[in-house]
Amino acid sequence: MQQTRHIGTRGSPLALYQANWAKDLLEARDPETDWQIKVLKTTGDQIKGELKDFGGKGLFTRELEDALLDGRIDLAVHSMKDVPTVGHERLIIPALLPREDPRDAFISLNHASIDELPQGALVGSASLRRRAQLAALRPDIRFCLLRGNVQTRLRKLEEGLCDATFLAVAGLNRLGQSARITQAVPTELMLPAPAQGVVGIETRRDETDLLETLKTLNNSNSEIAITAERAFLRALDGSCKTPIAALADRAGTMLGFRGEVLAKDGRLRFSCAEGRDVTTVGEAYDFGYSLGDELRTEIDGRITFDD
Repeated sequence: MQQTRHIGTRGSPLALYQANWAKDLLEARDPETDWQIKVLKTTGDQIKGELKDFGGKGLFTRELEDALLDGRIDLAVHSMKDVPTVGHERLIIPALLPREDPRDAFISLNHASIDELPQGALVGSASLRRRAQLAALRPDIRFCLLRGNVQTRLRKLEEGLCDATFLAVAGLNRLGQSARITQAVPTELMLPAPAQGVVGIETRRDETDLLETLKTLNNSNSEIAITAERAFLRALDGSCKTPIAALADRAGTMLGFRGEVLAKDGRLRFSCAEGRDVTTVGEAYDFGYSLGDELRTEIDGRITFDD
């Protein structure tokens, strides 16, 4: 009898794209199994206000993990930037797919770049990181809360709610909407969120056969890079309540790392940049964690970390 495996996902177009990508890869690896997608609603999808007021990014993953734990689904597909750094002891993420472009996309109907925004322009964003980084670059900019999936935010921009907004380049590329990108923001201007652009597949630790299949999908460059980025975030007790950015780039065994923490108004900024020879996931974790720990010591209470 053919075995059926259920792949859990959120219901947004981007989440469904990513779930179908995972499904295609799994079908190629194991065509004997019936891989089915199951859409679940998460609290994060229903919140209209700021995530930090409702518990942070785990709101996008909690219901999927609950469904894994009670057996309603066998796998969950996540955008790794939404996954808390401390997971459930019975769950594991054995597959990290190849990373898309990690940069932020500046999108505006009338202005070609951040520099060309007029004095006092209104920018729509729910991301504390993006708002803090933009405030550091352009203290004159005003902000309004802009939440929802990619299509919702683009529609609100077209309706004139704001002069510009930001989305992840990765999401727009995956949805075939790269033409909507006005400016792919250089990482020297806006460092992305830790793990931005990486999709992960989560399952139960006791699913021995499934674990072996998933491990064949794992991309080692993605794993090394985001292990360091998420360790940096963990060392800083990062949540949606503190603007934190990180990006690791791997070239051979050399891992280059840049990270930063900002005050919410962008007036304070602490950063680090270092390269190290890294060959294992454990070394990547230690590298990222040590940089985060050192930066926290340097900050010395000048920025508040809210959990």
